[in-house]
Amino acid sequence: MSIPRMSDLAQEGKMPDVLYWVGCAGSYDARAQRVARAFSEILQKLGISFAILGNEELCTGDPARRAGNEFIFQMLANQNIQTLNGYGITKIVATCPHCFNMLKNEYPALGGHYEVLHHTVYLNQLLSEGKLKVSGGAFKGKKITYHDSCYLGRINNIYEAPRELMQALDADLTEMKRSRQNGLCCGAGGAQMWKEDEPGKKRINQERTEEALATGAEIIALNCPYCNTMMQDGVNESDKSEDTVVLDISEMILKSME
Repeated sequence: MSIPRMSDLAQEGKMPDVLYWVGCAGSYDARAQRVARAFSEILQKLGISFAILGNEELCTGDPARRAGNEFIFQMLANQNIQTLNGYGITKIVATCPHCFNMLKNEYPALGGHYEVLHHTVYLNQLLSEGKLKVSGGAFKGKKITYHDSCYLGRINNIYEAPRELMQALDADLTEMKRSRQNGLCCGAGGAQMWKEDEPGKKRINQERTEEALATGAEIIALNCPYCNTMMQDGVNESDKSEDTVVLDISEMILKSME
C-alpha cells in the first residue's frame, strides 16, 4: 500500500499530519490486519498525510501491565516514548482502544505527551468537517447492533462518535440489552485474552454474543481487535456465521465512501 514510515519521512525532513499506531493486533493478527488496511485505505482516499513507525513500533505494554508485569510495561513504554519524542510526534490515531488508552492516559506519567485519538473519533471528526462523505450503500436499512468496548466506552467515556458514524450510513441501529455505561466486556480485556478460562458455566464472549444475536442484527459492529476476535468466536460457536457478520466500523465506512 506504500504507507510511509516515520524513519523515511524524517530523512526527508517531513512530518505527517498524524501517526497511525497500528498495534500488535493490526500488525500480526490476520483479522485485525484487514481493519488496519481498511483504515489506511480510508486515509489514503481522503489524501490525509500519515505514517507508521513500522518495526520501530513496539507493544504499548498494555497486556504486560494488566497482567502485573510492571517491569516489562515500563521497558516497552519508555522505548516507545523515546521513539515518538525523537520524531517529535504530536498527534496519534490508534485502531485499538487498548493502545489508545495506554498512549493517552498512561504514557504521560512517563514523559509521553501526545494528542491521541481512537479511529472512530477521528473518522467522526472528518465526517463532521465534511472531509469524509459516506452513503448508506450496502448498510442502508440494515439491522446493526454495536458493541461498546470497555477501553473506549466505560474507561474513556466515548459512546457517541461510533454511533454517529453508523447513523451516517442510514443503518437501523438496535442497542443490546446492556450497552453504553452498562455494556458487557467481550471477555478479553485486562489481559484475559492470554490466560486460560476460570471455572464457570459460560464464557463471557458467549454471553455477550448471545445478547448481540438476540437483537436480530445482521451485523455486529465494533471498534476493537480484541472484541472482534471474541465476538467472531462467539458467532462461530453459535453457528450463526452465515447469518451474522462481525465488522469494525472502519470496514463499514470504507465500503460506504462516496
